[in-house]
Amino acid sequence: MVDDFTDGTKFVNIVEAEIADYWDKEEFLARLRQRDPVMAKVEAIIHQGACSATTEWNGRLVIDNNYEYSKAILHTCLERHISLIYASSAAVYGAGKIFVEEPRHEAPLNVYGYSKTLFDRYARRLMASARSQVVGLRYFNVYGPREQHKGDMASVAYHLHSQLQTGEEIRLFTGCDGYGPGEQKRDFIHVDDVVDVVLWLLDHPGVSGLFNVGTGRSQSFNEVAGAVLKAHGRGRIRYIPFPDHLRGRYQSFTEADLTRLRSAGYPGSFRDVESGVGDYMRWLARTATSDGALGQGG
Repeated sequence: MVDDFTDGTKFVNIVEAEIADYWDKEEFLARLRQRDPVMAKVEAIIHQGACSATTEWNGRLVIDNNYEYSKAILHTCLERHISLIYASSAAVYGAGKIFVEEPRHEAPLNVYGYSKTLFDRYARRLMASARSQVVGLRYFNVYGPREQHKGDMASVAYHLHSQLQTGEEIRLFTGCDGYGPGEQKRDFIHVDDVVDVVLWLLDHPGVSGLFNVGTGRSQSFNEVAGAVLKAHGRGRIRYIPFPDHLRGRYQSFTEADLTRLRSAGYPGSFRDVESGVGDYMRWLARTATSDGALGQGG
């Protein structure tokens, strides 16, 4: 496993996992650049790390983490014929209405989305001649267990759950971009369904390309809130003003086109908000402890 443990509280997310070894992300990068012979034993790399804050405007920081680091991993995988499955993002589509894995539909609204677009385009140019699997997964709005360390970038379901720990109100934005209060729509996908896609790809190393990973169905923030309230059996929604700093930089609608994923042969189904968020809320309740540490999503 490779990670950045500057925030040591993240250990709760992996304490139950069977991990053979751990490398810091900088040590891993150094080993890649030094062509460490241990990499000859690696069969696949699942690259999920990134600076994922959509509100981060330090372009040098974001490009270094999301583009340059990913390039180093990609070239190692190509040289050593290692399968690479990496995390892209639906942020590449920006405010578009067509979510198909083609350059003409890519119009990111922030530097995070741009960094993902930049690497996708770089990887796309090399896929045709690659002798090993290269897959970029454009995740839509992922939610589910073990996301508390993401802070502001955690899912809306997690934030609404947290709000109910301290009161009776959950908060959603008022309308924007022609949508009513809480009626902005995203394609929300449970993390377990994402994992199923990754595991299927590991079992099908002949599949390469860029693929959307969502449910294929957009649902409103009001529907997410309704599922959270139903699971808790209490609470109400309060709508708050839409933040000025997000105007023009906010995806009010996303919906994954799954044509390419299905054409590649993926057979799995995806939970809708009602069942997926319900599962998540039950997981949070089961893992709650007296001090609330794991109940916060850890």
